[in-house]
Amino acid sequence: MDYFYITDPGKIRERNEDSVCICENQTGEKLLIVADGMGGHKDGEVASSIALNLICERFRNISSLGNKEDAINWIQSTVSEANVEIFRYVSMHPESQGMGTTIVLSVLTPSYLLIGNIGDSSGYIYKNGKIHKITVDHTLVNLFVKSGELTAEEAKNHPKKNVLMKALGSSTNVDMDIFNVELNVDGIFLCSDGLTNMLDDNQIAKVLNEDISLEQKLEKLVFKANNRGGSDNISIACLLKEENNDK
Repeated sequence: MDYFYITDPGKIRERNEDSVCICENQTGEKLLIVADGMGGHKDGEVASSIALNLICERFRNISSLGNKEDAINWIQSTVSEANVEIFRYVSMHPESQGMGTTIVLSVLTPSYLLIGNIGDSSGYIYKNGKIHKITVDHTLVNLFVKSGELTAEEAKNHPKKNVLMKALGSSTNVDMDIFNVELNVDGIFLCSDGLTNMLDDNQIAKVLNEDISLEQKLEKLVFKANNRGGSDNISIACLLKEENNDK
């Protein structure tokens, strides 16, 4: 396996409020995570770093996630702990009231693959040269799409497409959507909406299929997103099987 992560402030934003990491626990199980901070001057980057650092630290310090059910429980409890930590920070820094973060993560073990999200950062699998979105965005417009008030095409350019219905730091009770994914995939691809707002799935897959290193692929995706406007921070965490990542 080959893995790499990257983050970029984009062309418009003054600060990068995203946090991204890939890490291993003591038995080599892997965690990929992307957190997209929100709040602007309200310290969105603090919220994303609190969540990412806590979850990664807890993961590095365990020997194994155990079976699938244990892993799901671990994810939910650790994400809830990160949410509590964000609220604790706000209680000590009232000027940061309103900060929060989306989060998308994936855990990969020899026995199972899980992808979870809160908010509108996206989790995909990569298989047979295509990417397939696993997560469901927790946004207002997505509710409109589900209810039939908007088409998927109309939702792409809706003025309220970035209004979140769920995020860490927005409620004292959080529940992450967790998806059990087949192990027989060629890769895992997580990203913030700074990428998906600029590039569609086919454009992303086309770059992943190129005969260049994984690092070059992610750098090229960031370049393309910036070239199309770069209106937000751009973060990606990706893992590919070696045979699908020509050097």
